[in-house]
Amino acid sequence: MTGSARRPRAFLLYRESALRRDALRQPPGTAQRYSLYGLDELAAGGLDVHHNLEAGDAPVQSKVAGSVLDRAVQAAGGYSGDFRSVLASRHLANAADVVFSTVDTVGIPLVLLARARLVRTPIVYAAIGLPERIEQLAPRVVRLYADAYRRPRAIVAYGWGEVDALRAWLGENGPPVHFVAFGVDTDAFRPVPAAVPDSDVVSIGADLRRDYALLLSLAERRPEWTFRIVASRDHVRVLSSAPPNVTVEFDLPFALTHARLAAGRVVVLPVQENSYSGATTVLLQAMASAKPVVVTRTAAVARGYHLEDGLNCRLVPPAAPAALEHAISDLLGDPERAIAVGARARETVVQHLSWHRYTDTIRELLLSACGPITVRA
Repeated sequence: MTGSARRPRAFLLYRESALRRDALRQPPGTAQRYSLYGLDELAAGGLDVHHNLEAGDAPVQSKVAGSVLDRAVQAAGGYSGDFRSVLASRHLANAADVVFSTVDTVGIPLVLLARARLVRTPIVYAAIGLPERIEQLAPRVVRLYADAYRRPRAIVAYGWGEVDALRAWLGENGPPVHFVAFGVDTDAFRPVPAAVPDSDVVSIGADLRRDYALLLSLAERRPEWTFRIVASRDHVRVLSSAPPNVTVEFDLPFALTHARLAAGRVVVLPVQENSYSGATTVLLQAMASAKPVVVTRTAAVARGYHLEDGLNCRLVPPAAPAALEHAISDLLGDPERAIAVGARARETVVQHLSWHRYTDTIRELLLSACGPITVRA
């Protein structure tokens, strides 16, 4: 009997969302498939890749069991997630050689089920705000969660602030926690010379750490500037009080959002301090598009993203209205400087933060987690 290599089977767990469903309907290579965390590139790189959204609706038994587990976890003082989706995919996950959990919504149930020996496949876990979730745990379950999170083969975080927090929490007995810089498709996101500016300031983003209240207060102080904000409906309450010089749009399709990005003179991304969100996805898309960007220096992007204040972006402290106003004014008032900052921004992402660099790193982590694979001939 001889052994021959086969393609390692990787199973990707996604959070259910309209964004991801739309991305899956697009052909491989299109820009909006960034939300699939390298699905196409992993398949092209030699992995046999499947994911939880390939199936239809979850079976009734998974829905019932998921609801029971969700209530039990919350009643115990834990932080829950989408148990239903993970339970529905458990057999497929166990048939794989490695599971890549792409977000905490599915990752938390996954590691808890692994602790209960219901998921046996090696796990690579992407953390996106896990320290903030751990802080919400009741003291009586912190040790249980720490034990669960020592089971993945590797944990990935996209900001050094989150890496530092997770390493401190898990200690020497924890799995390796890797910083992996997120990436951007520099072919899909590139300068659009034909774009006609329609606003002085454009700000785009859905995550709850965006500081839109700070941006609105600035708009009130600077009525001569025009603002456009593209957000999710999670921000309706804050943005309902926008002044007249602010245009607000919710839940735009990807192509329209891309067009709004291209039509802003300056991209402004104010973020509240946190370990994981630095408006990273939009930041990289704007930089690849050679846009001048003003972004908050959070722990998520202060290290590892090659950001240099005044050279390839403008970095401002969190909750600092005067600094934010000054940085925007600096770029709006000096178009040549803004163009130079944008050009260097694109150079930075092309050299250091490409999408292939990101997906190659994820691929290597998945292959390392599953180890050598052979089948008997």
